[in-house]
Amino acid sequence: MIQQLFGFLSYYIPEIICVVLMTTLLVAESAVKDEHASRGKIIGYALGMLALCLFFLIQNMSEAPIYIFHNAITIDPFSTLIKIIMVLGTMGTIFLSYSSKDIYSNLKSEFAIMAVGVLTGGMLLASANNMLTLYLGIETLSILSYVMSSFKRDESTSTEAGLKYVLYGGLSAGVALYGISHLYGILGSIQFVEMVAKLPGLEGTNLVLVMISFILFFVGLGYKISVFPFHMWTPDVYQGAPIPVTAFFAIIPKMAGLAALVRVSFIFFTSNAALNVSWVGLMLVISAMTMTVGNVTAIGQTSVKRLLAFSSIGHVGLMILGIVTLNDEGVRAILFYGIVYMFMTLIAFYITSHLSDMYGTDSYDVFKGLIYKHPTMAIIMAAVLFSLAGMPPFSGFVAKFNIFAVIIEKKLYGIAIVAAINSVIALYYYVKLAKTIILGQADGEVKVAGFTPANQAVIIALFIPVLFLGIFWEKVMTISGNAVLFIK
Repeated sequence: MIQQLFGFLSYYIPEIICVVLMTTLLVAESAVKDEHASRGKIIGYALGMLALCLFFLIQNMSEAPIYIFHNAITIDPFSTLIKIIMVLGTMGTIFLSYSSKDIYSNLKSEFAIMAVGVLTGGMLLASANNMLTLYLGIETLSILSYVMSSFKRDESTSTEAGLKYVLYGGLSAGVALYGISHLYGILGSIQFVEMVAKLPGLEGTNLVLVMISFILFFVGLGYKISVFPFHMWTPDVYQGAPIPVTAFFAIIPKMAGLAALVRVSFIFFTSNAALNVSWVGLMLVISAMTMTVGNVTAIGQTSVKRLLAFSSIGHVGLMILGIVTLNDEGVRAILFYGIVYMFMTLIAFYITSHLSDMYGTDSYDVFKGLIYKHPTMAIIMAAVLFSLAGMPPFSGFVAKFNIFAVIIEKKLYGIAIVAAINSVIALYYYVKLAKTIILGQADGEVKVAGFTPANQAVIIALFIPVLFLGIFWEKVMTISGNAVLFIK
């Protein structure tokens, strides 16, 4: 038994690294006496350990899929690629937090501690293979997120954001747990493999109760990924939280929640025709409403943080369309979209953060005439906005094209039309901001101080995939295609 346990731990090295990192960061932070000293070394250590975690995840991509810890955890290429996206996103936001004035100096290492904790919960959620592990992943991810959203303790908007997040999060988690308890009562197990074996024989009242229970369970995941109607917290939390936290929330919880939703959908809703039709119909309605609400509401925003919040809701609605296909092509499209979305989101928040640090606001006004103040950053920001809108030749176009391709192949023409209309709506508000950047009249000739050579180098490095994945995308699509779900 002990030998088997240590054998399983060899597959769990990335998660162990994150736990060790979080623990050592706590010790290091407690040893810092001067509240302005040693944060750079702590952040550097965190980034180095995450790079080591990334190395082992890349190694795991070539390993055969396996169930570990009594089938509670699945280590497969799909979950591993999702974890790679989350680790890269965490590294990007931790680096942003170090240079951002939105995070107090004495809290920069605490941001890293909590970010790694949320990442650990997200990695658990991405690999969950039973209901208990999945719920633990949701809670581990959520509890630290509540603290992160209220990091700016001296500002009422930040504490309000944290309170809203706690209230919505607690309610949604309770509803999800209620649904899980009903599923256990009907199916007699929390293990996915054992539960799905009981589904083909369900009929009548039990079938209806199982579907209702899955809807209740979906509330917990839907809240984390900000789908309609569980998106209400997103704009206020994104607005009140510091920008590095907002960037973090836009990537890690969403990718973790999507990973869990993909796994649950593929395991449970391919073995029973009635459940399949009900679930696919539910996902189609939620996708259409999420895209529409996110994109339409984004039009009237004057805060770029709120615009990106509603924009992220629209992107999640589009990614959900990869789930309704219930095939490997849909998974591949979601994974490629997730990779591209991570790079685009980081760049958008990086540039917004540096402008907000200088002007004290993230309104459209600070972007006016950025082309005259900092041409390189202005061109990159405008290009990223066009990529988010799905314009060629940027990678966002390929990401959206893949989603459209899989739903059209399934002959879901109605939702394809809804998605196309939403893409046009999104193009409007993205172009509006790009116009402000390029054609707006600058208020002065003052250069933006936050764009140091190091920050510019990071932004340019992040922009390279956004540009070249729109042209040389075949390799990443191959990697995404090989990242299959392990289901037996």
